Amino acid sequence: MYQDQDQLLKTLVSRNLLAEEKVKELQLKSQTAKKPPETIILEEKLVDENKLNTVKAELLNIPPANLKGLKIPRKVLGLIPREVAENYQMVAFKKDGEELQVGLLNPQNFKAIEAVEFLAQKANLKVRYFIISPGSFHEAFRGYSILGEEVEEALAGISTDIFTDRGVIGQAEADKMEQVIKSAPVSKMVLVIIRHAIDGRASDVHIEPSMKDTRVRYRIDGILRTSLVLPKYIHSAIVARIKVLANLKLDETRKPQDGRIRLNIEGREIDFRVSTLPLFEGEKVVLRVLDSSANIPSLEDLGFNAIHIKMIKEAITRPHGLSLLTGPTGSGKTTTLYTILTMLNQEGSNIITLEDPIEYYINGVNQSQINQEIGYTFASGLRAILRQDPNVVMLGEIRDEETTELVVHASLTGHVVLSTLHTNSAVGAIPRLIDLGAEPFLLSSVLNIVIAQRLARKICPDCKKEAVIPPALIKRIKDQVATIPAAYLEGIDVNKMQFYQGQGCSRCGNLGYQGRVAVAEVINIDQSLREIIVEGANQRAIEEQLKKQDFITLAQDTLVKAFQGLTTVDEVIRVSQI
Repeated sequence: MYQDQDQLLKTLVSRNLLAEEKVKELQLKSQTAKKPPETIILEEKLVDENKLNTVKAELLNIPPANLKGLKIPRKVLGLIPREVAENYQMVAFKKDGEELQVGLLNPQNFKAIEAVEFLAQKANLKVRYFIISPGSFHEAFRGYSILGEEVEEALAGISTDIFTDRGVIGQAEADKMEQVIKSAPVSKMVLVIIRHAIDGRASDVHIEPSMKDTRVRYRIDGILRTSLVLPKYIHSAIVARIKVLANLKLDETRKPQDGRIRLNIEGREIDFRVSTLPLFEGEKVVLRVLDSSANIPSLEDLGFNAIHIKMIKEAITRPHGLSLLTGPTGSGKTTTLYTILTMLNQEGSNIITLEDPIEYYINGVNQSQINQEIGYTFASGLRAILRQDPNVVMLGEIRDEETTELVVHASLTGHVVLSTLHTNSAVGAIPRLIDLGAEPFLLSSVLNIVIAQRLARKICPDCKKEAVIPPALIKRIKDQVATIPAAYLEGIDVNKMQFYQGQGCSRCGNLGYQGRVAVAEVINIDQSLREIIVEGANQRAIEEQLKKQDFITLAQDTLVKAFQGLTTVDEVIRVSQI
């Protein structure tokens, strides 16, 4: 916004772009609405915005730029992060050698110029500034939400006249619907969305309808980010195309549906778990990305501490008993379970799993998918599994009293049982099982290990730098460090209080993070703990006993990884709330 509004109005009048009698009216409206006259001029379209921009350029002695219709390369646009561009209303639109051309809505915003100079200095670039109109800025800014030219090409091939404003296919005949959803543009649009999810390492894709448009968000390293905004008129066609691929009912839009898609993308077999949900604005679709071609990681690859790995290996090699993983949805429990299964997967063992759904296929493991609709539940499935002469049983989740009773029984009768439970901490898993009907004296004899897990984002190695931590936070960190057993701090100089963060670069999408690392608290059930469980599993008594073991909390394990330079102090707070 040009600061000297009176001078701008006088210049517009002298150029015959604005009638003189309009000036007083504009000034009155400006006082009433508490808006600058320039804003009212644009809102009421009193002056063409490009001509207004040219006048402002002359007054500020800065060249104007019209970005409408200009295709800005993603690499150039990405030199200024989306959040920075939105905050300061500026975009990078051209890179010529070592010169970066940047358009600003308000070249008099010195904070914006400082931000650009800082980013350019890191990239060894010189900046040339231009003034741009609001229309130019908004059109260029849309590039942050568009996945390249493929999306534009696909949109160009989809005719708007076969849809109504509500996003429902205009001609309801089945053959017309089939023709639309199998058309090349719609198929290509869905493929573009899926392929960019794979390229961006997304774990989930959310396709969400709103009143005006459709938003595509990718969950990358646990955080959802809007990557694409599409016109509302193609939403129903995209949903229908996904339903066809997942063998779901096209004509059922009132109830949630679940399905699965398997695609070969660039030589990789990728599975997608599909879930639809009816909303007021239309159906929402979520795709969980399951890369079945990816190798199952080891515990070391996942980021488990060496002491925890030793505990886990000892527990799962016992001849029978229950090993539990706890944590919220998306905390990596299933991946850790698969890792443990591969460690147990030997020629002489019969391993059977009961899952909902099967996320990865493992050679040599018998994997079974439950089906609630026909009464094939965790409980009924577990009964059947126990008649299949298993050595190792993996149950997707302990949900109710019946399943709890069967799991304890299976552990007592010579089986190694692995399962998950939804609790906030490892300590909380024991009273939770008792609440679900497990007899304390039986539970004490079958429970081997409890692992509570979360995922912390890893610092991007390409833009890693030392972080400055506030003194108040340093004090809280020192309080946590004081109770961490020395075995976990080998090779770490905790007195330095040296931490790192990512400053953001093109490799990590300017987030400062790339990938995730597992953080955990692990309870090895020894004789002392078994005696406490028999007596009713008093949580305070368990916590007191753990102080005598090499036990660290989730917060402390995340903090150790921050000391090691794997993650940030911000992630310590986000994951564990120290």
